Amino acid sequence: MNAHGSWIWYELITADAAKAKAFYDAVCGWNIDAEPAPGGMDYRMINAADGQAGGVMQLNADMIAGGAKPTWLGYLGVDDVDASVAAVVEAGGQVHLPAFDIPGVGRLAMVSDPQGMPFYVMRGATEGATSTAYQRMGFGHVSWNELRTTDDAAALDFYGRLFAIEKVGSMPMGEMGDYSFIANGDSKGEAVGAVMKAPPGAPTGWGFYVRVPDITEAQQKVEASGGKVVMGPHQVPGGEWVISIVDPEGVACGIVSPNKN
Repeated sequence: MNAHGSWIWYELITADAAKAKAFYDAVCGWNIDAEPAPGGMDYRMINAADGQAGGVMQLNADMIAGGAKPTWLGYLGVDDVDASVAAVVEAGGQVHLPAFDIPGVGRLAMVSDPQGMPFYVMRGATEGATSTAYQRMGFGHVSWNELRTTDDAAALDFYGRLFAIEKVGSMPMGEMGDYSFIANGDSKGEAVGAVMKAPPGAPTGWGFYVRVPDITEAQQKVEASGGKVVMGPHQVPGGEWVISIVDPEGVACGIVSPNKN
């Protein structure tokens, strides 16, 4: 079982699952499931070479009418979903989808932190099962979880108190403040991501970086598949290379790699 406060799932919400499959299969080396049989929710698994890395949910007309938009969302595994939802509300966050059960899958809820950044909390239905959707060094998996927020100090306090996500170092970024590295119970002190104050006018929220073998090849695939590179490639401390992209729907995502040809 994953420790409380660990990243256990990633979900792309999209208005065009077929287009998303074509793009991310090419860029990330995934094999997203084909369209399911009609009659139920269009939810497709993201398959990396070594197993599932997340899911893709097709928006329907009712969701769009209710204001849902394409985005990436992450799931934090928790010991008790209802207790976590109550704690989020008490700390100044909000509930967007009250806790509910999916038979055979688990109990989950969508919430946002006090700065308005959305995420899911979830407890899986199978006791003892461990998610490997997050893998720091696994190709085709989210390798880094980055929160850009309006108040980084408040965010670090919130996620630390409620989800045991702790600061394990930082990198100064001048006027932008610190890039604070974070770890959780599963990572045993190794950073799984970072929290930073978003520059004025910049998008906020949790962002996720998928690991691929080569950043130059990834950049070429992004551009050839209808996406756009909005930053990079540039090398980060430790030697890895990153690009920030938007997919054909304009959804932001990150790509990270140990190599640059």
